[in-house]
Amino acid sequence: MGPVKLVDGLLAAVLLLIGLGGTGQAGRVQDIHVTPWMYAFVVVAALALTVRRRWPLGTLAVVATAASTYLVIGGPYGPILLSFLVAVYTVARHLPMRRAVFAAGAALLVLLAHVVVSAELADLVPASAWVAVPFAVGVTIRLSREAAARAQADLARQYADEERLRVAQEVHDVVGHGLSAINMQAEIALHLLPKQPEQAEAALTAISRTSREALDELRVTLALVRRTKDGETRSATAGLARLDDLVSRMSETGVPVTVETVGERRDLPAAIDLAAYRVVQESLTNVLRHAGAATARVRLEFRPEEVSVEVIDTGRGPSGPPSGGHGLAGMRERIAALGGEFSAGPAPVQGFRVYARVPLP
Repeated sequence: MGPVKLVDGLLAAVLLLIGLGGTGQAGRVQDIHVTPWMYAFVVVAALALTVRRRWPLGTLAVVATAASTYLVIGGPYGPILLSFLVAVYTVARHLPMRRAVFAAGAALLVLLAHVVVSAELADLVPASAWVAVPFAVGVTIRLSREAAARAQADLARQYADEERLRVAQEVHDVVGHGLSAINMQAEIALHLLPKQPEQAEAALTAISRTSREALDELRVTLALVRRTKDGETRSATAGLARLDDLVSRMSETGVPVTVETVGERRDLPAAIDLAAYRVVQESLTNVLRHAGAATARVRLEFRPEEVSVEVIDTGRGPSGPPSGGHGLAGMRERIAALGGEFSAGPAPVQGFRVYARVPLP
């Protein structure tokens, strides 16, 4: 037996005991003799609730008929109306609004049959309340549950969108840097091939190595995303420990890069380490794409409460204000997500400057 059936069965049993024990007391208070037929209708109304969530309309029909017949034959107002209240609530809670309104209205008409028979119009308002109150409660709870479910679905969609953007950003950083380096090396190889084939061969070798490393990093990134779906912890695919390899690849493309470290270099949290590496990688990729003949300087500063990254090139710089393309936007979003600061613009003397500062936990 499932938990829902068990709960409904216990509810029916409790109402049955209340009905059998309380109907006689209600009859004595209202000076009404309770017959065995009245007890029979109390039993039918209570037991019908065992299937209330499986067949809410059928349950309401049975309970409304039993309660109305009970009142028509002169039964006292008593515990049987609790079963009727639960049946109305169930319809309002689990059925669409239009069907619930129709069913509750029909149940009210059935329940009011005893008013017509007894011609006691004063009973009209109390009898209507046994429908209106549980119906309103059921509708309110249903609407609140639906709103909560929609909010949860929206949160799940937002999380999925953020994951897609994160993966797209990782792929952009990996592939963008690799293709930029390959493009530069290919141009060098084409330029040297007619006159200095031995140097062209070195450029082609660098292309092969760069493409292999980019593919390996891309595979690692996608593999980590797949493992995350199975509940494993994601780790960074790159970090400042790989900065020397990045500088070496850049030097092979003809862009000399120097690295300056201020403070004691130490291990960083994975998210901050990856963000710092990506800022350097994307900045150097932009140097390849836009700076022309240039050199670049990377400055890492480690402080007790924060770490900062600065990349300055000596190229010609952008022809206008920063475009805010995917590269700069991605870096800005990474740093902002970690509570840091990011800026990009012309360097004080020449070229372009990218600066990022991230507070440490």
